[in-house]
Amino acid sequence: MYYTYYKSPLGVIALTANDQGLTTLTFTNIEVASKEFKDSTTSIIPKSYQENAEKFTQVCQQLTEYFSGERKKFDIPLAVTGTPFQQKVWCALCKIKQGETKTYAWLAKEINNEKAVRAVGSANGANPIALIIPCHRIIGSNGKLTGYAGGLALKAKLLMHEGAFFKP
Repeated sequence: MYYTYYKSPLGVIALTANDQGLTTLTFTNIEVASKEFKDSTTSIIPKSYQENAEKFTQVCQQLTEYFSGERKKFDIPLAVTGTPFQQKVWCALCKIKQGETKTYAWLAKEINNEKAVRAVGSANGANPIALIIPCHRIIGSNGKLTGYAGGLALKAKLLMHEGAFFKP
């Protein structure tokens, strides 16, 4: 397993991968200007992982393109692990285009399980590859922002960056 850090305009992102693909993308809530961000992120990355920036060249390039407004969709190998239900939810999330938002009810319907709205919300929250599997594009049925692992302020910034409509 490998890791690196990416300094985005919205803070430092921790990335992990195995030989098959990206396994996690986590916003660390650490500002880019922080001089000692690595010391602050040591609890995110298991000690057994090897730092290897070369393994993340493609994902870092695509993140740079995303944040500069050049990239609308990511195209990198993912090696995400989860239950079959979570995998189904995460696959459905990938159908939501940049600039769009959908609701938990839409997501439940998309996986043909309309009664599983709460379970869908839980699977959405367990998404280990934030941004690339776009869980931030799910909002409440009233159009307002709802939970996000990186915080609602980050979710709002990502949606504004993508030009998506939501109620503040």
